[in-house]
Amino acid sequence: MTVYLDHAATAPVHPRVVEAVVDQLGRTGNASSLHDEGRAARRVVEESRELLAARLGARPSEVVLTAGGTEADNLAVKGLYWARSAADPRRRRVVVSAVEHHAVLDPAVWLAERCGADLVVLPVDADGRVDPAALEANLAAHGDETALVSIMWANNEVGTVQPVHRVVEVARRHGVPVHADAVQAVGQLPVDFAASGLDALTLSGHKVGAPVGVGALLARRELRLTPLTHGGGQERGVRSGTVDVVGARALAVAVDLAVEAQPEHARRVAGLRDRLLAAVLRAVPDAVVRGAGPASGDRLPANAHLTFPGCEGDALLYLLDSRGIRCSTGSACRAGVPQPSHVLLAMGVPERDARGALRFSLGRTSTDDDVAALAAVLPEVVERARAASRA
Repeated sequence: MTVYLDHAATAPVHPRVVEAVVDQLGRTGNASSLHDEGRAARRVVEESRELLAARLGARPSEVVLTAGGTEADNLAVKGLYWARSAADPRRRRVVVSAVEHHAVLDPAVWLAERCGADLVVLPVDADGRVDPAALEANLAAHGDETALVSIMWANNEVGTVQPVHRVVEVARRHGVPVHADAVQAVGQLPVDFAASGLDALTLSGHKVGAPVGVGALLARRELRLTPLTHGGGQERGVRSGTVDVVGARALAVAVDLAVEAQPEHARRVAGLRDRLLAAVLRAVPDAVVRGAGPASGDRLPANAHLTFPGCEGDALLYLLDSRGIRCSTGSACRAGVPQPSHVLLAMGVPERDARGALRFSLGRTSTDDDVAALAAVLPEVVERARAASRA
């Protein structure tokens, strides 16, 4: 039996998305071509763009298709910085939270190292939450020097939901655009781009039932972005390259299904998550739940993140994997290198405890049988991991 508890890393492709992909793969046409096949491909792209916009509270012209969340984050962070600093050389500050995904943190660090940006990293509390008052103080002193703020909608490791609306209110008072990585939020939380007040928002297809390799950046039409790549001028001129018609269709179908199912999905997986946490704490009473409390409403419904004292997370992961249970020690986007989570360290978790982290993330295919299977093997797995650590 295989138990898949790593939906935050990638979700199973939805069967209806598979059908859409297979159908589209049987068609030929470059969406930039002017003949019948090209116009048919363009129609698929634009209908997909319209569906994405409708489901996410955006205008079709605000949907920029990309090859995934990482590219979209890079386009937002670098593109905004380059455009804003070119228009006003004083604007060299890039403000991010200490718990951002590396797809935001690393571009920000790169801008500091290569382009002379001043990187400002906002601290977080013990739950991994940014304090809007800290942002207010920073922008009150340096608002006219700030190019952008990037605060993720919900954390990919510990599941804490950030106060995005308050961050936007603060930044707007100082005339600073805000980007949010919403890769984990779409499909788990209500996401409305227009209502959020954000200037840019990132989503990724493979987190919501599309294949790996497609995503989007929602960017307000009036927002100036300097492109990362140059070529044919597709996607508002900020994302050159032949448009992926198959990917556009897959993303639109997946997001449509995920957003439609979101209220019931969130209710179901939140209950399953609570039962998983209770089962884990019964099996290993000294395990510690990290991130915002499940009852607070400030946590992703599908996220369960814990640390296990005296254990190494990678040892736990491999022992569970040998028993058919798939989970994660945190983000799956750091090239498989085991190291303490920067998110947990930013939350004030001691390094020795941060090394014993596991993330269980639920999804459309998760069941109570999965929880039972995890609880059945966890005590032995933890004891073996602790013995290995002592040795």
